[in-house]
Amino acid sequence: MVRRRKKEKSEEDVVPVDVTPDLRADGPWDISEKKPEGDPSYIDLGPLLIRAHDEFSIQLPAEGENGQIASAVLVKDDSALELRVFAATRSGGLWDEVRDDLILEVARLNGTSEQVTGPFGEELLVSVPVELPDGEEGFQPSRIVGVEGPRWLLRGTFLGEAGINPSDEGVLMQAFRDVIVVRGDEARIAREALLLTLPDNAVVASDEE
Repeated sequence: MVRRRKKEKSEEDVVPVDVTPDLRADGPWDISEKKPEGDPSYIDLGPLLIRAHDEFSIQLPAEGENGQIASAVLVKDDSALELRVFAATRSGGLWDEVRDDLILEVARLNGTSEQVTGPFGEELLVSVPVELPDGEEGFQPSRIVGVEGPRWLLRGTFLGEAGINPSDEGVLMQAFRDVIVVRGDEARIAREALLLTLPDNAVVASDEE
C-alpha cells in the first residue's frame, strides 16, 4: 500500500486560532472579539485597552534610558496588578516557556515558586527576597498569571495583598478580565514586548523616583 505523503505546513498555512478559548470565555479579550466603541470607561494605551474604575488608579512607569512604557500598573489600596503584553506565535505555548524561565529566575534570586492551577490554567505563586524600607530583609510575594490569545501573551502580576492572599474575585481580577489586547498585524518575534502609548493628559512616573 502506498500512502500519499502529507504536505508539511508552513506558518502561513496554519490558521490563527485562539489557543485558550475556554479559559478566556470571560476575558481577557482580543480586539477581534470585543470592541469598546462607545464605552468611555476604556483607556487606550495602544496594544492594551484597560477599563478604568473608581477603585484603582493606573500608573504608567517609564523604563530605561528612552523612557519606554512596557507596563501598566493598577493600584488599589495595598494591592497592585502589573500588566505586560508580548507578541507570541500562532501555535501558542509561549506561556509554558515563560513560566519555566520565571521559575529559574526566582531560584537564581534565592526565592521560592509554586506552580498552581488557576482560572486561566497554570500560574505561579512567587516569593523573592527584598530589602525593606527600614533596611531589614523581607520577601515580596506575587501571583503571576499568563493568558494567551491570537498571537499575544498577556502577563498579569498581582502584588501586595493580592499576592499574599490570591483571590479569583475582586476589582483587580475583574480589571484583568476586562483587558482588550490590540496585537496588530506587524511581524514580530515571540516574546517581543508590545510597548504602550500614552493617552491624552497622562502623567508618566519615572522609575528613578
